[in-house]
Parts: sequence; structure tokens; C-alpha cells
Amino acid sequence: MALSGSLYPAPGFSFSVTVSGTGASAQQGSRADASFQEVSGLDPRIETETVAEGGENRYVHQLPGATRTGNLVLRRGYITAASFLSEWAAQTVGSTLAAPILTQTLIVQLLGQDHQPLVAWNFARAWPVRWATGPFDSMRNEVLTEVLEFSYATVTRMPLTGDASSMAGTVAKLIGG
Repeated sequence: MALSGSLYPAPGFSFSVTVSGTGASAQQGSRADASFQEVSGLDPRIETETVAEGGENRYVHQLPGATRTGNLVLRRGYITAASFLSEWAAQTVGSTLAAPILTQTLIVQLLGQDHQPLVAWNFARAWPVRWATGPFDSMRNEVLTEVLEFSYATVTRMPLTGDASSMAGTVAKLIGG
């Protein structure tokens, strides 16, 4: 029996990052923001609170708390061309906060062999918190890199394949009762 292509693990080296919102048209005009070497920070987790059972010493209760997320970190080779993401980071990180911080929606898509999206993560109300360049090192023959780091309010995983999206409703019904 042949297995469906969607049952095989997806490669982690083919992905895209896009801006959805007011900066989308500016990013599309900047081809520099098309690729990244690495994306990390897709790690939401629920904190737990430990509560001891009164009179019962064999165990403690683990109660769910707030959901915490790390920052979304994008790494790429440093480019000198116009870049919406780099300019946004420079204006935000270097800001005196005299003007409101611009938030955007960032979408990270994992791409399959045919370069079609398999799954996407939607980072709502994201804003740059770090923009690092370097290091410069005359003793190494390496590409100069930059790191763009974003804080965000929420992250939503969005399955894009037919099989996965049909499971979302099933899981939601189980959780909802």
C-alpha cells in the first residue's frame, strides 16, 4: 500500500516569510525580503502552576496558566538592497518612541517539494525588537548575516492541506466539549 505524500515529514529547508497588512505592498516592492537562511521561535507553550493536594502527598496538580511565546527570529545573509523588513526594524529599534510602533502580521509558510505551502504560521501584531548585524571578522571567509527578531501577540498554526484542515474542526469540537 502506497502512503500519501502528506504522510512523509516535510523538509525544513523550504519556507517563505511574508508581511500581511499595511506593509505588504512595500515588502512586495522589495525583492530583498524574499528569502531567509533560518526561521526560529515557533515555540508557544503553556506555563503551569503547581498546586499541592491537601493531605495527599503522592502527587501535585499541574494547572494550566498563561500561554507564553518566544520571539520570532529571522536570519539571513546581509543585503544592501532596499528592504522593508530591515527599514521597519531600523525605525522601530532605533526609535525614540515619539511615534507609535507599527505592528504587522507576519506569515511563515513551510513549502513542499512543489514549492506550494503545506502549513503556515500567522504571527499577529508583530513588531521588531532586535536587529543585529555581524560579526565582521577579517579572519573568516563567511557571509555577513543579519538577524531580525520580532515580538508578537499571538501565533496561529494554519494547516493548508486538505487532510490537515479537516482535522482542525474535529480537534476544536473535542476541546469545546
